[in-house]
Amino acid sequence: MEVNQYLEMFIEESKDHLQACSEHLLELEKNPDDLAIVGEIFRSAHTLKGMSATMGFEDLADLTHKMENVLDAIRNEKIHVSPEILDVVFESVDHLEEMVMDIANGGDGKRDVSSTVAQLKRIELGEEAISEVVGTTETPTIAVASALEYDGFEQTVISQSAEQGFNAFEISVKLREDCLLKAARVFMVFEILEKDGEVIKSSPSVEKLEDEQFDQQFYVAFVTKESAEDMQKKIMKVSEVEEVIVAAIELKQHSETEQAIQEVAATATVDVAIPEKNTEAPKPAAVAAPAKADKSHAPVGNKTIRVNIERLDILMNLFEELVIDRGRLQSIATEVNHGELNETVERMSRVMGDLQTIILTMRMVPVETVFNRFPKMIRQLSRDLNKKINLEIIGAETELDRTVIDEIGDPLVHLIRNSVDHGIENPTARLAKGKPEEGTVVLRAYHSGNYVFIEIEDDGAGINREKVLAKAISKGIVTQEQSYSMSDKQINELILASGFSTADVISDVSGRGVGLDVVKTTIESLGGNISIESTQDVGSVFSIQLPLTLSIISVMLVEIEKEIYAIPLSSIIETSIIRSSEIMNAHNQKVIDFRGKVVPLVFLEEIFEVPRKEPQGDEFHSVVIVRKGEKLAGLVVDSFIGQQEIVLKSLGNYLTNIFAISGATILGNGKVALIVDCNALIK
Repeated sequence: MEVNQYLEMFIEESKDHLQACSEHLLELEKNPDDLAIVGEIFRSAHTLKGMSATMGFEDLADLTHKMENVLDAIRNEKIHVSPEILDVVFESVDHLEEMVMDIANGGDGKRDVSSTVAQLKRIELGEEAISEVVGTTETPTIAVASALEYDGFEQTVISQSAEQGFNAFEISVKLREDCLLKAARVFMVFEILEKDGEVIKSSPSVEKLEDEQFDQQFYVAFVTKESAEDMQKKIMKVSEVEEVIVAAIELKQHSETEQAIQEVAATATVDVAIPEKNTEAPKPAAVAAPAKADKSHAPVGNKTIRVNIERLDILMNLFEELVIDRGRLQSIATEVNHGELNETVERMSRVMGDLQTIILTMRMVPVETVFNRFPKMIRQLSRDLNKKINLEIIGAETELDRTVIDEIGDPLVHLIRNSVDHGIENPTARLAKGKPEEGTVVLRAYHSGNYVFIEIEDDGAGINREKVLAKAISKGIVTQEQSYSMSDKQINELILASGFSTADVISDVSGRGVGLDVVKTTIESLGGNISIESTQDVGSVFSIQLPLTLSIISVMLVEIEKEIYAIPLSSIIETSIIRSSEIMNAHNQKVIDFRGKVVPLVFLEEIFEVPRKEPQGDEFHSVVIVRKGEKLAGLVVDSFIGQQEIVLKSLGNYLTNIFAISGATILGNGKVALIVDCNALIK
């Protein structure tokens, strides 16, 4: 089979299964007696193993198999969960993640995991005698009884069928471990059975078989005129079926002794839940083929498809051109003022609005896809550093564009490691400072205007202002004269400077500078920026501002001396007309009283150095009130033009870092308008 075409799907699904393993392992550590959680981890591991074997990544499949053995021993209560065992399983998941990332980067997924494998084997071999009792071999499964039990009604059906010349069989079907479409194979088996007889019941249930909630084996009770040998041959014709066992049903086997049940179980080595007794069947055909089953009570599957992000980029670019043409068409329709044309343009605008919402939503991903990796990382760092740390995650549902999500993970890892390693003190030091023994790291995300803010806050040691300044001066990053006029915020952010990261910084300056220049570079390459607020012995807040990178945004168009600017609607609270007499001065800053709050005014003509033909002497000023988090500012313009949806275009490589401008757009009349970055104007 040509597997390259499935590689991207394999990588994405492997990441999902490993993430699920990590999350459930953290739950298991808090609830070590909850075997249902172990079952969830086992299922994810089992699926990953089968996928890896199918794709030919044997090292990945082998390590997953060894981890699966340990999980199976836990869920069958042969061994009990302990922090030491979980450490090894977590380590296994880490190795698996690295293998998958290597494959994603074009590698073969091979990695030296002999130490971890040896530890997994030691855990498994510690219960070897019990494993032999239950009849397991290399496959991590437990022997169970015939998986099918019959109530009085079903026994009557089987007896009456025998009296009428039918054969009653229990059929055990085992699929290959590398079977990709288990539900499809189940359907094909049921299709064969329905042609030759009637299905009485199955284990697992039809709903679980449809949703692939079983390992490799399932059981069916079946009445037919055909012989056992013929049925066995027919089912074996189904692709990817490894083994079929057809045994005659003898009712006394299921009612006399437990010993007889164990004899039947000798042919089965899979973990199967005994189903609830079925008393609803009005005739022998109590179970239909999966495709025909009543789904009224079945769990609703998540109907999704994976789409390459490049295709979405192409779709977005094409739609952007439509938006520009729509603006032009609206402008023409206004000039012509033709009834039918106006009606058509309005209808087209509504349809395009719906289409736009769908396209933008398709690209948005919750930041929890990045945040989910951090609880496991915090757990490991806490154990390595002998610290007690509580991680709080706020706003994980906040959505970001997929392209930003893919890039932001590594900078966040670096910042959180710094907070944990060098920000949070050890328990003894914290108690000496009057702090609680357990440190807290808060990971927070929220929208503000056309941006998403991600903050990493800790209640640790903070940044030592004097040591940072001394180190920066010694490295030549700032001069002694410059340092006299620097604010605390500017000094804190010196640790982001290139060249500040040196080995002795780790001990001298709380390790805060290690690699943070790389973090800053990565964030700025995404069109964002990073700022730091810190108080010594109280804690620090690293704040990352990232653009949503939505290519199409709603804006308020404003005019300043014939120049048109666009202000993102998501940043605007309201617009207002104020008298010149309402403007006051406070600390060399012009301000107004806005609903009881002192709001600073920003004159855009000064910021953008707009040339005036003649001085403005108006008694009234047009003001756009904008916000950044809790902070407000009033942008003073000449006039408001109106609301419009525009396409956000980059200024290109030659016009980078233009203050307070986040991009440009082409208006319906063909003119270019610059887009104002409100967050840069609010201090």
